[in-house]
Amino acid sequence: ESIFLLIRINICFTGNLKFCLLILNQSFDKGHFHCLWSKAALRACADGGANCLYHITEGSQDSFLPDYISGDFDSIQPEVKEYYKVKGCELIETMDQDLTDFTKCLQILQKKIEKKGLQIDVIVALGGLGGRFDQTMASVETLFLARNITPFPVIVIQECSLIYLLQPGKHKLCVDTGLEGAWCGLIPIGNSCESVTTTGLKWNLTNQVLKFGTLISTSNTYDDSKIVTVETDKPLLWTMAIK
Repeated sequence: ESIFLLIRINICFTGNLKFCLLILNQSFDKGHFHCLWSKAALRACADGGANCLYHITEGSQDSFLPDYISGDFDSIQPEVKEYYKVKGCELIETMDQDLTDFTKCLQILQKKIEKKGLQIDVIVALGGLGGRFDQTMASVETLFLARNITPFPVIVIQECSLIYLLQPGKHKLCVDTGLEGAWCGLIPIGNSCESVTTTGLKWNLTNQVLKFGTLISTSNTYDDSKIVTVETDKPLLWTMAIK
């Protein structure tokens, strides 16, 4: 039985949760960024994520220098790359085209966590859920690969959305922070789930098959219990609104 207490976003923001921050190449909420950046144990950019960091911190870039930037550097703007190079940020070129910059950045992050002996609870990726649909799907693919890269949970946040890949087993999701939005969903992406049982949702599932072409759980919401439980026989994508 594996029980995962879903990241309480307000704990993340108030500093009681230890995490690393990975910035992806898509626009993101400035409020989320400042809260997460100020408390992250280690901060990284995946290629063009450095552009997003550079522009969202315009006028105060010197105060927001990442620990490293990695990728094949086909997305980072030349002037942005030069700026961070001059500032002494580590630039790590990764040319493997079979993996996305997100995945490769995560691999490097795990090695740095081990080298530094960091004690963390979670890895938070900022961006990755908007813009091009193929890149959104690539973010989901990285969550599938992450299990073989890092022992830490990986969540992806962008604007009003959060995603996390639930592994087979039982999960307890705490949704009592006050920063949850109205909607949530369970998406059987990558495989069908033959048996999914939930509590704490307005529309619960009982030994339900979830698969595309049959049933997926979208636009769901919560009951008043403040805790959602999910039991699944296959990896299942949890998504929820955040404020």
